[in-house]
Amino acid sequence: MRYPASEKLEIIRLVEGSHLSARQTLAKLGIPRTTFYRWYGRYQQRGEAGLRDQSPKPKHFWNCIPDQVRRKVVKLALKETELSPRRATAPDCSLQVCTRRLQRG
Repeated sequence: MRYPASEKLEIIRLVEGSHLSARQTLAKLGIPRTTFYRWYGRYQQRGEAGLRDQSPKPKHFWNCIPDQVRRKVVKLALKETELSPRRATAPDCSLQVCTRRLQRG
């Protein structure tokens, strides 16, 4: 379940102001400690802005083909139409890997 920033802040204030331990308070609220401490760390670093939802999408894909290599592979494939993608990239091993990624989509 996603909590809005206002609820996260309210939960942080409840835990800080509670006479119970953080563990007990979080158990009563049904909030996992790891979740709370992730929120709390972001709150301490960036204030209320740190509690806003962040995009779960990665900013960088580890297997992304650089544009320069992609252009080289496409140019070679258009030039050498009679060759299979694997044959066309045989002289350059790094292009073989990229070609397989391009074929997969």
